[in-house]
Amino acid sequence: MKITVYLGSSFGNDPIYKENIIELGHWLAKQKHQLIYGGSKDGLMGVLADTVLADGGEVYGIIPLDFKKREKAHLHLTELTLVADMDERKRLLMDNGELFLAFPGGPGTLEEIVQAFSWTRIGLHHKPCLFLNLNGYYNLLKDLFDQMVTTGFLRQEDRDKAIFVDDLKALQEFVKAYQSEENDGFQSFICKR
Repeated sequence: MKITVYLGSSFGNDPIYKENIIELGHWLAKQKHQLIYGGSKDGLMGVLADTVLADGGEVYGIIPLDFKKREKAHLHLTELTLVADMDERKRLLMDNGELFLAFPGGPGTLEEIVQAFSWTRIGLHHKPCLFLNLNGYYNLLKDLFDQMVTTGFLRQEDRDKAIFVDDLKALQEFVKAYQSEENDGFQSFICKR
């Protein structure tokens, strides 16, 4: 499965993020999932790519040309795609992934996963959007989505398309169940859960 991971180009201030990103990288490679990500060598992005590659996995990066010029690009990936701007990067990250995962990160991570969720909601694609809610990192966002339902700005069936998992084990269980389902795609899978 091609898994698009949205995450930071910094490390955060808790070692749990780096520990979990390394564990995620080992799992991706072991399960032969292809990593699709933003193509940076910095921070958690670089650690994830390096871990997957060291374990023999495939890593596909998509990065704006300007970032490469600023020496931010990871040059040792399975494939690095250079794009004109962030909009093209976001589109290709969505086009190439079969599942989207937001690891804790900053505003860029949030922008990317919320756009993926919005596109799922309006039917531009039918792919799962998962939020890795380590130590409650995404609790406020989860509450905001629930508030949108309560106030009538988001339908419950659309809210259910944003899936919050508390740890890597829950993520792995979701992916396994999603892959093993005989269904008509993500919408059908979500309705069965």
